[in-house]
Amino acid sequence: MALRQIRKDGDEILRKKSKEVKEITPSILTLLDDMAETMYHAEGVGLAAPQVGVLKRIVVIDIGDGIIELINPEIIEEEGEQIGAEGCLSIPGLSGEVKRPQRVKVKALNRHGEEIILEGEGLLSVAFCHEIDHLNGVLFTDKVIRYVNE
Repeated sequence: MALRQIRKDGDEILRKKSKEVKEITPSILTLLDDMAETMYHAEGVGLAAPQVGVLKRIVVIDIGDGIIELINPEIIEEEGEQIGAEGCLSIPGLSGEVKRPQRVKVKALNRHGEEIILEGEGLLSVAFCHEIDHLNGVLFTDKVIRYVNE
């Protein structure tokens, strides 16, 4: 495993749409491991592949109860609404309130290529939405209602 450089706001790769992973290769597994190590080192709760310069539809999330690895994730169901403060490893020192669904259901592949469906509420719902937005070139600052520490 290796730490990867986290791309910062202004890097054009953060605004590009990521490509679907067609095959889970050893390099994809290495990327998953590196992303997890990088996220933990930066003390984040999620990281998307574009944030480490790779335009692949891959995210890792850990809100405190273990690593979640998602390949080609898509939100298939949303319910409710919540507004809360978000930050981003690619935009250090800035946070703002964002409206997100209270609950989401996400379909993805795991590292073994098996389809999984996960549900998240509260913080996990926010993390799913935030990281999947990254795969579409969307940053939380695009959705901010109000900045909380300008």
